[in-house]
Amino acid sequence: MRPNFVFILADDLGYADLGCYGGRSAATGASCSPTLDRLAAEGLRFTDGYANSSVCSPSRFALITGRWQYRLRGGADEPVATRTRGNPVLGLPPHHPTMPSLLAGAGYSTALVGKWHLGFPPHFGPLQSGYQEFFGVMAGGVDYFTHRDSAGIHDLCEGESEVQKPGYLTDLISDRAVDFIGRQAGKGAAGKQPFLLSVHYTAPHWPWETRDDESVAHSIDKIIHTDGGSVETYLGMIHHMDEGIGRIVQALEGIGAAENTIIVFTSDNGGERFSDTWPLVGKKMDLLEGGIRVPYIVRWPAQVRAGGTTAQQTMTMDWMPTFLEAAGAKPHPDYPLDGVSLLAVLKDPAARIERELFWRMKFRGQRAMRSGDWKYFANEDGEFLFDLSKDQRERANLAKRDAARLAAMRAKFEAWERSIPPIPTDAVFSIPYTRADLAHPS
Repeated sequence: MRPNFVFILADDLGYADLGCYGGRSAATGASCSPTLDRLAAEGLRFTDGYANSSVCSPSRFALITGRWQYRLRGGADEPVATRTRGNPVLGLPPHHPTMPSLLAGAGYSTALVGKWHLGFPPHFGPLQSGYQEFFGVMAGGVDYFTHRDSAGIHDLCEGESEVQKPGYLTDLISDRAVDFIGRQAGKGAAGKQPFLLSVHYTAPHWPWETRDDESVAHSIDKIIHTDGGSVETYLGMIHHMDEGIGRIVQALEGIGAAENTIIVFTSDNGGERFSDTWPLVGKKMDLLEGGIRVPYIVRWPAQVRAGGTTAQQTMTMDWMPTFLEAAGAKPHPDYPLDGVSLLAVLKDPAARIERELFWRMKFRGQRAMRSGDWKYFANEDGEFLFDLSKDQRERANLAKRDAARLAAMRAKFEAWERSIPPIPTDAVFSIPYTRADLAHPS
C-alpha cells in the first residue's frame, strides 16, 4: 500500500532548539518539544541534515521542486519580500512540476496548511502548483493574532481568497491540518486514497508571541519585533507548535493511518535571534553551519525502525524524490531532480549515499560546500576550510595548512556553479533590521 505523507516545516528553528537535539528546557525544566522528542524516539533522527538555504523562500523553492532553487528566478531573492506583491516574475511558475502536482497526478489528495512564500496571486499560488486545498498565509511573516504582514496587509487565505478567522495562527494551522486528516477517512474508490499534507508553520518566526500574548500583537509597531521577545517566549512558541503536531499524530491514529504515514519534520533554515544552535556558529542568513544545519525527524512505523540515528548528509530538496519513490511516482522528464531519494536510508540508517552539497548566496558573497567531513566556506572576508569531524563550530581555519584541499574544493564548487544559472543582477537580499536595532557582539 502506498504511504501517506505529512511534511511539517518549522520556520527559523535552530539546530539545537528541540529536546531531542539537546535543546534548552523551559522554566519548568521540561523539554519544549515532547511530541517531537517522542517522534524521534519512535523513528529516525538525522544529525547532518541541511536546509537548501539559510533563508526561507529559497529553501521552499527547493522543497517543492526537488531542484536547486537557483534554477528559478524567484529562488535568487533572499527572500521573496512582501513588497513584491503582484510581481509576475518572483514566484513559482505554475507550469513547473512540483511535489504536490506529481503526487496529485499519481492519485494523491494534496493540501498545504500554513506558509506559502513562493510568490503572490494572481500570478502564483498553492492552487496553481499542485495543491488541491490551501489555508494559510502567502507572505514570509505575519502577526500571530492580527494576521497582518510586515506592510500591515491582512494575509490569511482560504484557497487564494482572503478570509477573516480569529485565533492564534499556530493553532489555526494545527486545527486545519487535523480537519484535513479527518476528511481523508474513507476517501477513494477503495476508501484508501493516499494523501500529501504539507504543514508549514510560521512558528517560531517573529513576532515573539505565545498563545497568551494577544495584547502584544496590538502594541508592537513592527512585526520584526526588535523591541520584544525572550528565550522563554520563544520556547513557548515552539511548544505550541509541538502541541499541534501531537494533535496531528492523534488525528492520523484516529483514522487508522499512522502506521503507513511518513511524517517528516524539519526547518526551512537555521535559527534566529533567540534560537539555540549549539555547538554550531551562525544563524539565519549565514552559510556557516548554524545557518543551514537543521533538525530532521522521520517517523514511519511501517518501515522505519524506532530509535535510529543517521549521519547521512541530506538537503531540503531530497524529500521530493524520496516521496516520489515511496509513492511509485516518476519525476517529470523535462525537469530532472537535483535532490536524491533517501528511501534506502530510511529503511536502513546504516546505508550511505555519497554526495557533495553546495550553497550560494548573494548576501555577503557567501559560498559553501560540504564533502565528507570537510567544509569549504567563503565570503567577503576570504576563504575558509574546516574539518567538521573535529570542529563543528568552524573556528579552526585550515585553509593555509591544507592549501591543496582548499584549491580542490574551490575548483569543485566553481564547476558546480557553472552548472546552474548565475545570480541575476537584479536579485536582492533583505535584512529587516540593522545593527542599530540589535546589538552585535564583536
